[in-house]
Order: sequence, then structure tokens, then C-alpha cells
Amino acid sequence: MKRRNRYQRRKLTLKILFTAMGISMALISLMPIVLTITNSFMAESEITANYGAVFGASTQNSEGTAVTSYISQRVNLKFIPDMVSFSQYWTVLFNSPEYLLKLWNSIFLTVPVVVFQVAIASFAAYGFTRYRGRVRESIFFGYIILMLMPYQVTLVPNYLVSKWLNLLDTRWAVILPGIFAPFSVFLLTKNMRRIPKSYLEAAQLDGAGEWRLFSSVCLPMCKGCLVSVAMLVFIDYWNMVEQPLILFSDQEMYPLSVFLSEINSGEVGVAFAVAVIYMIPTLLMFLWGEEYLEAGITYSGGIKG
Repeated sequence: MKRRNRYQRRKLTLKILFTAMGISMALISLMPIVLTITNSFMAESEITANYGAVFGASTQNSEGTAVTSYISQRVNLKFIPDMVSFSQYWTVLFNSPEYLLKLWNSIFLTVPVVVFQVAIASFAAYGFTRYRGRVRESIFFGYIILMLMPYQVTLVPNYLVSKWLNLLDTRWAVILPGIFAPFSVFLLTKNMRRIPKSYLEAAQLDGAGEWRLFSSVCLPMCKGCLVSVAMLVFIDYWNMVEQPLILFSDQEMYPLSVFLSEINSGEVGVAFAVAVIYMIPTLLMFLWGEEYLEAGITYSGGIKG
């Protein structure tokens, strides 16, 4: 009896410890987001008083390039503004159209990649699932190798191919490589291969062809994975930086993810407001597809153990 009570106390202690660790990690992860949202409602004078020590005045070096000097002083991290102000949002939404232009650039670059990558990956995954063979397995292994490579490794070949196709300084230089990215193919293939063959055989006995198998059996059973892939691809390309910097020489085509880093020290409040606006699409997508995200990745072909 004593041993059992000791075991229960130890189990309860570990449970409390892990719960406290989880809550602490969650608070640390959420702190930058909360700080950004609350600070976006601060007046510019209050932001300068709290964070002016971080963002010093811009000076020019020997080459004539503007360099921001950072002052070593204590910064006052303030979560609650003294007085709520919407001046930053007014500036972003009505007085500075360049921010909204960059936001639309992000949308025009991200949405086509998400839609067409998921569509093409679905067809490719169905092909890898239905037709197995040495050649197809070799091609699928090539997809895995490409997926494991960081984007910086393939950036130079993408640049050379885009230059050869005269796609530089066009949205296609970013969209085309994104459409044929291997990550979605890998995840959807692994998901479709978990669908029991008896489901497909039963549909074939009912007279279903390949298109019917794909559209009426495979896609509905991979709905969670499709939503998960779309969310992950959207987040990845919504936050892209390297591709526009390398493939676009015209700064008017930059998405907001690149433009955020160019906001100078005198517009810190505007930077907070733009960051909050920039977070809204990803937060809405996560809230919409939260129930599919984990289920889509751990989906076991319709059979739950």
C-alpha cells in the first residue's frame, strides 16, 4: 500500500512538473506575439521612450551606406500601453499605400503556389500510390533527397533556370519552383499509401475508374492531410525571404516579409502594426484548419487503432 501511494505521488509530481514546463514554454513562445500586438496600439512617443535605446540613429559608414547604431541600454518591455492609439494602423491602412501593396504582393505570390502545389502533389501522390515499380520508387526517392535539401542549396540552380527561361523579375520565378516543390508530394504519398487496398478494390468492383478512385476515394480520405499540407505550404511561402531577394531586382515586387526588414528606426510603431496585419492570415488559417493539422499528419488510412 505504501509502495502504491509512493508511486502515485511520484506520478502526480511528474505530471505537475511537466505541466509547469509546458505552460512555461507556451508563455515564452507567446510572449513575442503578445508583445507585438499590444505594442502596436502604443503611441509613437511611448514606443520611443520604451525602445528608443534599441533603435539608435542611422549613420553613414565610409562607403556612404546607412548603418543603424544600437545603444547598449536597458529596454523597457511593456505589455500594456498607457493609452491605446490606432495611429499606426491608420498610417498603414490609409496613409502609406506601399505597405498594402507589399501585402498584395505576398498574396499574389503565395496563393497560386498553395493551390497548384497541392493540386499537382495530389496527382503525383496518386500515381506513386497506385503504380509501384523500381523506376517510380527511384523517382520518389529523388523527391525525398530534394526535400531534405535546404532551399539555399537549390537557390542557385533555380536562379540559373529562371534566367535561362527569362523569368527573372517576374512572379513566375517564385511560383513555378514553388508549384513543383517535393514536400507536398512526399507527405501526400505517404498518406495515400496508408489507405487500405480493400477500399480501392471495392470501388473498382463497383465500376469506378481511375479518376473516380482518385476523386471519390483517395481525396476524401486524405482531406486532413490536404488541409495540413496547404497550411504548411502557405506558412512557408508567406514568410519567404530568400526567393524574392535573389529572383527580384525590382523592389516594387517584394512581398511584405522582405519589406518588414526595411522599416527604419523612426517607424517602430508602424513596424508593430504591419507585423500584426501580416500575422492575421496565418492565424486565421491555423484557427480554420487546427483540427485537421495533427489528424492529417498522423492519419492512418481511415482505420483508427
